[in-house]
Amino acid sequence: MIVFRLSRVRFAKDLSGKGAELAGGRWNSKGTPVLYTSDSIALCTVEVAVHMPLGIIPFDYQLIQIRIPDDVEIVELPEAKLPTDWKSFPHSNATQLIGDAFIADQQQLVLKVPSAAVQGTYNYLVNPLHPDFPKVTIVGTEPFEFDKRLFVK
Repeated sequence: MIVFRLSRVRFAKDLSGKGAELAGGRWNSKGTPVLYTSDSIALCTVEVAVHMPLGIIPFDYQLIQIRIPDDVEIVELPEAKLPTDWKSFPHSNATQLIGDAFIADQQQLVLKVPSAAVQGTYNYLVNPLHPDFPKVTIVGTEPFEFDKRLFVK
């Protein structure tokens, strides 16, 4: 399976989850590493856009294509099993606890979660602490330019 990620050039080859560990996110608390990926380039674009202030156009980004081995079981977290505030803004601590438990448990390499930004699409959380993580590989990177219309006031 191929998943996608958008990242600044200097972090394009870094799959460690360190950025999420430092900042925290919807699906992890600060101090918990996780690699956020998406099922499409379009979803990656929206996920970056919703975190940028209007008027600031992201630059110096790379599109990273990441291969998750086909023999890896992907656990899906259906929307029906999520807390009612799972897609609130700012994000809920409840979703962070779900992601933190997934990482700490180390039973699965990948957790499929619904996107809070685009209904009907999915992000894939990859656990950098899982023993099979070295099987996750970058298959390609290329410069990515955002459409300025996404960021205008």
